[in-house]
Amino acid sequence: MGRKSIKENKNVYQIAREEQNLTRAQASEKLVFISEAKIEKIESEAAKPQPEDVVAMSKAYLRPDLCNYYCANECPIGQKNVAPVNFKDLSLSNITLEVLSSLNFLNNNKDRLVDITVDGKISETEMKDFAGIYKELTDIANTAQALKIWIEQQANENKIDINALNQHLNK
Repeated sequence: MGRKSIKENKNVYQIAREEQNLTRAQASEKLVFISEAKIEKIESEAAKPQPEDVVAMSKAYLRPDLCNYYCANECPIGQKNVAPVNFKDLSLSNITLEVLSSLNFLNNNKDRLVDITVDGKISETEMKDFAGIYKELTDIANTAQALKIWIEQQANENKIDINALNQHLNK
């Protein structure tokens, strides 16, 4: 059995593994194609994980948020295109309130969006309002990502029937 780490500055991958009470050897068995040595290198930040490593760790450690973390913080493309999801507030009620707030803002500004975009150009005087609308749309996309992660986490914990959800989504 492996020793318990006393390292203070653990990265997200080590924390996720330890939350599942897995040694590196046990994690390597679950991850199949990732060796114990590679896990150690990833956790000590001597090596960067590859996307397929993160997907595997996400599944093995029951942490769907690892993929978002990787994309938002480590992937050069994702850093430009993926917002980090705040996992401290990842509850269905917070997600719902964020969606409703954004939808209310957009509902109140839909006519302004039409006025701004009708000519196919955004003038300097329209830019401030357009930026606010764009920000809300971005917030909705980020909240949708948070909802997806919440659903995956609930499925991992057997609190939601993902098969039933998928059946309704595919109708």
